[in-house]
Amino acid sequence: MRFLVYDRLLGFGDDYWIEDDHGSKVFLVDGKALRLRDTWELKDTQGRVLVDIHQKMLALRDTMVLQRSGEPLATIRRKRLSLLRNHYRVSLADGNELDVSGKILDREFAVEYDGELLAVISRRWLTLRDTYGVDVVREDADPALLIAVAVCVIHLAEKERED
Repeated sequence: MRFLVYDRLLGFGDDYWIEDDHGSKVFLVDGKALRLRDTWELKDTQGRVLVDIHQKMLALRDTMVLQRSGEPLATIRRKRLSLLRNHYRVSLADGNELDVSGKILDREFAVEYDGELLAVISRRWLTLRDTYGVDVVREDADPALLIAVAVCVIHLAEKERED
């Protein structure tokens, strides 16, 4: 499954659609403006919230939190001592972990579970909007979770570049 994310560079509220490889809208990332912390909702085409995404307010390192139906789903933070790679740990609520890593100068990240590739996040700067693809490799993977992880990793990587 391939998804294309067209992130809006300019606009109020940071809302953008995610399309499948046929050009059909599949998910809406609904950014919440005027909040103290970075906050989004990942919605389906009917407007149902699939995943709540927000920045953890009090943390030593930038941390993003994912929730589904008000229940914890995952916590995402940059790994310590990852100098040559962007490396993030996704701690799932069930105790498992996903590993997200990519080279600093490349705009590509691999999402792995227990050494097995789940998805690839690939970024391009070819248009007025920041565009990146999320290729979900395993059919039994949760696309909404992997899209939410991609949104968080891209956001955290951008914040690191700004600092």
